[in-house]
Order: sequence, then C-alpha cells, then structure tokens
Amino acid sequence: MQRRNFIFSAAAAMTGSAAVAARTEPGVSDKEVLLGQSVVSSGPLGVGALAMQGGMRVAFSEANARGGVAGRQLRVVSLDDGLDPARAAANYKALLQEHQVFACVLGAGAGTTLAGLPVLKEAGAPLIGTTAVVDSVREKTEGVAYYTRASQQRESDALVTHLSTLGIQRLAVAHVGTPGGLEVLGQLDAAAARHKLRLTGSVGVAPDGKNASDAGKTLARADAQAVIMFLSGPPAAEVMKSVWAQGGAPSFYGMSILAGDVTARLLGEQSKGLTISQVTPYPWDAANPDANLYRKGCEAAQVPVGYHSYEGYVAGRVTIEALRQAGRELTRERLHAVLRKLKARIAGMDLDFSGGRSTGSHFVELVRVRNDGKFVR
Repeated sequence: MQRRNFIFSAAAAMTGSAAVAARTEPGVSDKEVLLGQSVVSSGPLGVGALAMQGGMRVAFSEANARGGVAGRQLRVVSLDDGLDPARAAANYKALLQEHQVFACVLGAGAGTTLAGLPVLKEAGAPLIGTTAVVDSVREKTEGVAYYTRASQQRESDALVTHLSTLGIQRLAVAHVGTPGGLEVLGQLDAAAARHKLRLTGSVGVAPDGKNASDAGKTLARADAQAVIMFLSGPPAAEVMKSVWAQGGAPSFYGMSILAGDVTARLLGEQSKGLTISQVTPYPWDAANPDANLYRKGCEAAQVPVGYHSYEGYVAGRVTIEALRQAGRELTRERLHAVLRKLKARIAGMDLDFSGGRSTGSHFVELVRVRNDGKFVR
C-alpha cells in the first residue's frame, strides 16, 4: 500500500497523550481535523485524480491560512488505490481504523467507492466529493456519500439534447469497458431514443486504452455523425486517431471524465472541435470571485488551472462549509446532519443536498476544446 500524506497546515502537530486527550471524535483534536482519501494517484489513470487533489489542497490551504475551520487546521492522509476495489477496501479500513480519520473526501471510481462503503457505514464516516461514480452506485451509497458533481444521467441528457438541436440523427458511443461504462451507455441510448436519434454503434474501451485502435475501427464502421466518449483523455485521443485513420469523420463529444487539455496535448491541431460536457463552471471566469480566488491559490501552490482541479476545489469548499456549519462540537453524526440539509452557492454553482439528495449539483455546461488545450464556452 502506497501512502501519501499531504499536510495542508504549517501548524505544529499535537503529540502523544495531549492529542488523544483533546480528541472528541476520531480524527478531531483541539487543533486539527484529519481527513482521509483513497484514490488512484499513480499511472495514467491518476492524472485527473491528482489534479482534483491539487484543487482540494488549494481550498484547504485557503481555509488554514484564515485560521482553519472553527479554529482547527485541515489535514489529509491520502492512499493510492490504483482504482482497484480490493486496495480501496484495505485503504478505507486503514484510514478509519489505523489513521483514525474523521471523514473521507474526493475518492474516484464506482467499484472503489462500493468497496469502501461497508467500513464507512460501520464507522458512520461521511464521504464527500467522490468523482466518476455512476448513478446506480450513488443510489447504493445514499446516507454515506455526498456528490458534488452532476449525475451522469444529467450529462447524458445534456449532450444528447444538444446533438438533437444540431440535427444529428446517427450517434455512436465509446465507453469505458466496465460495468459503469455499460450503465452510461444505457443512459445515452435511452436519451437518444427520447430524442429520436439512432444509436448506430458502441464499443467498450479498456481503461488503459489497450484496445483503442480496434475500438476506432468499430466506430468508423458505425457511420455515425457524432461519437460520444465516456473515456479518459489518453484513450479518447487514441480512439479518435483510429477513427480518422479508417476514413471516419464524425464530430467528437466527451463526457466530463475526459480531460480535454490532455487530449489536446496528444492530438494538437486535430483536437480542434472536440466538445466536452463539464460539471463545474468555467475556471477562467474573471467575473467570479471564487474562480479568481481559486486561480490565485493554484498559482501559489503550482497547481494547474483546469476543470479537474476546479472540481477538487469545489469539493474542498463544500467540505469546508459543512465543517463550518457543524461547528466546534464536531462529530460525524453532526456532520451528516449538516450535509443532509446543506445548500450553498460556490463558484457560481448551486449545490443542494436537502430532501434526501446524495447528488447536490445539476450543473452541466458544454465547452469546446481548442488545439492549445484551452476551452471556449
């Protein structure tokens, strides 16, 4: 198990019996709140997760510089799960039982989230801001997890509605070759049927993209006018190149797990025209105070500005707001109670977890990727 310990506080740590004596709840001392994270932070799949982690670090650093939350600094212990459910289960157990974290934040992946669910539920520990979790798993984790990005059904509907308004009639889908990917394929197929679009082909792509070339050939034969990709950046780039090599010329659309800046670096001029559904507002919005604060923090922390790190920043800000409302007498039960009724507006995005919602946001916006990796609304 690879352990990464990110300390977002310059304050000296409490030691030994003094920390134990001051602790009213696991992970809570007089001077700090200890949070845990299990996430893929190595290999090509770790690129987006590390960017989100960087955004969260910016948010926590801001809070710590202002004196923390209710006088406590925020510190995070992060463990690499490699997107492997077995490793994730071991990580969550270690975080909650060995490291004694108070709550967990910003995981990634449906299988890994389900793997951690039993130990999170047993400990009564909230999980905040986890990403890349399909809707069926969100339903299974209600009461434990709180999601700060829109559902994949919401993304699917937004993309297909847009294609319908453009007059597109033939659609194909490239999805991650996992059960979660198949679920998203079903959502896109249903949305297409509602708008009377015809799904002419679909293909599952291995998470590491090893079959991307063959997948591109399948898509080229589908003769679609548009291809929606539920893929990460590098595999998406390889799929696109393969389709073009076969003489295909569809428009390409990516769901928010696709890092458009990464794809642009890999494709250069060819990436022009790629459109992506984003689940956080535009990070470069100079008129938004939260976006300005985020970019300033990214510059100081040397964190790349972009949609993935902004998503992490928003999740961090939601965590901070929930902890602030829970107050000084902090318990897991109290934090759950706050999260279940939390309403906030962060970065120009409304979040509302009241009424039993485990997903707090409905925000989806389509942006176009330029060949330099920047985005145009």
